[in-house]
Amino acid sequence: MRIATHTRRLLTTGALAAALLAGGGTASASAAAPAAATSVGPYAQLHPLADLSAQRLATADLVAAAKYGTDSPIDDPARERQVLDAVAGQAKEVGADPAATVRIFRDQIEANKVVQRGLFRRWDADPSQAPKERPDLAEVRKEINRVNGELVRGIAASPDARKAPYCGGVLTAAAAHVRHENRLDLLHSVALGRALPSVCAR
Repeated sequence: MRIATHTRRLLTTGALAAALLAGGGTASASAAAPAAATSVGPYAQLHPLADLSAQRLATADLVAAAKYGTDSPIDDPARERQVLDAVAGQAKEVGADPAATVRIFRDQIEANKVVQRGLFRRWDADPSQAPKERPDLAEVRKEINRVNGELVRGIAASPDARKAPYCGGVLTAAAAHVRHENRLDLLHSVALGRALPSVCAR
């Protein structure tokens, strides 16, 4: 199965962040200390959200490979509800706005489906590119849950930047940096754009 090196490491080492840009360290520091959100600048608050969104999108390749050629649908409302309920609960625990967190994660879920649908179309058009192995979806979901937890903490750590009038511009710059550093292809770049609209507070 042709899976990008950084995606393969997702399951073999659980160290996807090491394959992404060095800003991942900032993600961990910011996400771990929501109370200190006001002590860092807007870029330092928003970059981790773009970076973690890219990490989450990397799992979509594996989810697609696990589902392709099976009866498992791309749209899975029951699983989506489980994710949204879980992150809403985590948001309450870490001091994030549950409603905002759920909005952001709805976009994350839709972005992952953009990747899955794109890969399905690619594999249907050229079966030689289709996965030759089927990842364990339960294992993939463990990694998704890990990234979800970090993303919830990142949301809790960034209320000032997300509510600021300049949020859109700063987030666009952060997303461009993440796309460049990770060399995202067109499909994943489009999906990253789909993952982020709700980050800036309405």
